[in-house]
Parts: sequence; C-alpha cells; structure tokens
Amino acid sequence: MTSFVSTSLLTAATLFACAAQAADLPRVAPPPMPPSLPIFTWTGFYAGVNAGYATGTGRSGFTDPTYGQVTGGGRSGGFAGGGQIGYNYQFTPGSGFVVGMEADIQGLAAAKADAAYLGGVPFYNVRPSLDYFGTVRGRVGYTFDRVLIYGTGGFAFGGGSRASAAAAYPYTLPDTTRTGYAVGGGVEYAFTEKLSAKVEALYVRLGRGVAAATYFNANTAAYYGTGREDAGFAVVRAGVNYRF
Repeated sequence: MTSFVSTSLLTAATLFACAAQAADLPRVAPPPMPPSLPIFTWTGFYAGVNAGYATGTGRSGFTDPTYGQVTGGGRSGGFAGGGQIGYNYQFTPGSGFVVGMEADIQGLAAAKADAAYLGGVPFYNVRPSLDYFGTVRGRVGYTFDRVLIYGTGGFAFGGGSRASAAAAYPYTLPDTTRTGYAVGGGVEYAFTEKLSAKVEALYVRLGRGVAAATYFNANTAAYYGTGREDAGFAVVRAGVNYRF
C-alpha cells in the first residue's frame, strides 16, 4: 500500500513538472491576416491640365443683304489648351453612379482667317476674335471601378480682341465677350490612387451677337462689316487630373 501511494505521488509530481515546463514554452500565434485593400472611389476634389484641338462647324462665305455674296473669310481650327478644377461624388464604392461639377478656362490659337471679298473688292470682318473660352459644367457618369464614362453640360463664355480693321468701321462694334452653353462627354481612367487621364469632346456654342450693316469705305476701296459669325465650335482634348 505504501509503495502504491509513493508511486502515485511520484507520477503526479512528474506530470505537474511537465505541465509547468510546457507553460513556459513560447506560444505559436497564427499569422496575421493580410490587410484588405481600400476600394477605389472617385469622390473628392481634383485639378488638372488639358490640351487639344478646336475647330469651327460652319462654312465660310455669306450673303450680305445689301451688297450680295461675300466669298472666303473661313477660319480653320487650331490649338486649345488650359486647366480645370472640379469635384466628384460617387454614390456606391466600386462601380456605380458619379456626379460632379467642373470649371475650366482655355486659350485658343486658331489659324488666321482667309481673305474675304465682296465681288472683287476686299471685305474686312470687324467682329472680335475668340482668344479664350471657359465653361462651368455638371458631370453625370457611371464608373466601372477605375474607368469613368460621363456626359457633361452647362454654361460657356468666351472673348477676344478687336480686329485691326475695326477702327475703320463707323458703326457700333460687337461686344468682345460672349456667352452660351457647352455639351459633351468623355472617358477617364485612374491609373493611380491620385492621378487620372481623360479624353473629352465638347460642342461649345456662344451667342452670335448683333449683326450690323456693311460699310463701304471709298478711301480704302474696301468693305467693312460683321459678316457671318460661326457661333459654334467643337473641341477634342486630352487631360490629366490630380485628385486630392
């Protein structure tokens, strides 16, 4: 009986010592889960630059109500470039609808107008040039993660300088500023969390202003008038935005 008790006590002591040693061993923790990547969103402010080509949508030449057909005077397209700022709001993460506002200002460098003639006599257009334009537009689109397809439209304005021939015109000259509207659409791709690139097409239509009478100056043997103004033009441009 004494031997059995001694054996039991020895076994219990051994088990206790093993348990104590096991408690002192370092614990092996499971590896941490990898952090989840944030879902991309278009929400936020942005600013950027753009460059492209602007071209008129009308034809050269017109019929003067007093003197008859004026030929020539057409103007080809030219460079357009500037900058934009805006804000987007995305309703759902990942894919979904996006709304926003954008404002831009553009400089224009259109080619020089062709010479115009009324019969065989020179005709000088005294309308001001269009040296710049800007827009304030709403944007509505749908995003497929980092690809945003959108339509846009809103207010447009523009202005320029007086023609050199305007000093010889004795009547009231048209205003150098004009207002109208712009509509269009585009596609934008975010290639990093902060940077995106876009391709956009706009149709801009600015007010024609008041048509004025044609004036014949016998001293220079030339006609002066406001002619036919092409109030609308198209712009195709590419741009880069930085999102804050």
